[in-house]
Amino acid sequence: MSDRRVGVNVDLGKLDATVCLANHLVENRTERLARTAPLSPEINDHRYLVRPLDDIGFERCISYISHRDAQRSGGFSNSRAAVYGVLEEEPVARSARPEDLYTLHGSPTVQDPVLLIHLTGWIDAGLCAHEATETILGQIAPVTVAEFETEWLLDHRARRPTMHIVEGVNVGLDWPEITLVSGRDATGNDVLVLHGAEPDHNWRSFCDAVVSLSQRFGVRRVIGLGSYPASSPHTRPSRLSVTAATPDLASLGFTPATLDVPAGMQAALEMAHHAAGIESVGLWAQVPHYISGAHYPAASLALIDGLMGAAGVVLDSSQLAADALATRNRLDDLVDDDSSHRDMLAALEKQYDDLVEAEAEIATSNDLTDELEAFLRSQNDDD
Repeated sequence: MSDRRVGVNVDLGKLDATVCLANHLVENRTERLARTAPLSPEINDHRYLVRPLDDIGFERCISYISHRDAQRSGGFSNSRAAVYGVLEEEPVARSARPEDLYTLHGSPTVQDPVLLIHLTGWIDAGLCAHEATETILGQIAPVTVAEFETEWLLDHRARRPTMHIVEGVNVGLDWPEITLVSGRDATGNDVLVLHGAEPDHNWRSFCDAVVSLSQRFGVRRVIGLGSYPASSPHTRPSRLSVTAATPDLASLGFTPATLDVPAGMQAALEMAHHAAGIESVGLWAQVPHYISGAHYPAASLALIDGLMGAAGVVLDSSQLAADALATRNRLDDLVDDDSSHRDMLAALEKQYDDLVEAEAEIATSNDLTDELEAFLRSQNDDD
């Protein structure tokens, strides 16, 4: 079967209007409570669609679809005529040694630090992990430890710099960064935070580089932060799921997950640290699916509070708690205005409560089993 490609003309002006409308609907609490967050189509440099549309609102932005054959050749041209209807070849990044991927800015004196990781570009429903990371950075008085060489790690066509224009004059560019910082939590515990953009290239070398820094500074545990849409109600606490490379770490008191999903850099770093003998876990907050495309501070609050149990990191979460309460009140008002929303919420609450009850019964059964085993061991010792 010969390869066929589809060229799609998209009016980006109309696309922006549709995205703004979707955001406006969420912000103004109209009849869109149960909608899932739309996935924006991916447009290449020549204004052609290179990823399927997942929302009917975006489909209205397509002016026409032109079906034409595009035969593969030995290479791809960057001219407009050659790329019409053809996906462009991925750029080949240079290979890099781990030590070439970062520049150190001093060597902070830290004792048994925890490394917290959040890299933008992968799953983060409601931007909850991003907000949690911003809360952390706002409290630990961060000092830059290392900056990574994004020229070797990022595709700047996918992560473009921001151009600042003042009265028509281009006054500068802000380039995406990947940075490691150090600081201390509310009780004086040393904390390292790796934040910025998720790399596009040289993943293995990047993992080696981060692990080498973790070893250099004596990191005792790595905690990755994330969030994902779930069938959970906003009227219940956000649950935390955990991923880890060992069963012991996966049972830290949070909900263990069993599923196959495409991996992000956080998963690669988790496995790389485990291979190096450093404990590593991922904390994932569950966000109600009907609000996953909007601000949801309750899940950020769950991540911040979860860091205490997972790594002993103590932070002030009072502002997040206040924001979470305000969001809860707005959602309650919206639900009360529609009977179908009330029915949906009641079903989600029952599902949530049944799951919590079942987990409590399993925990009780496990406790009883442990007590019986201890009793039998004591009887054998007496004999």
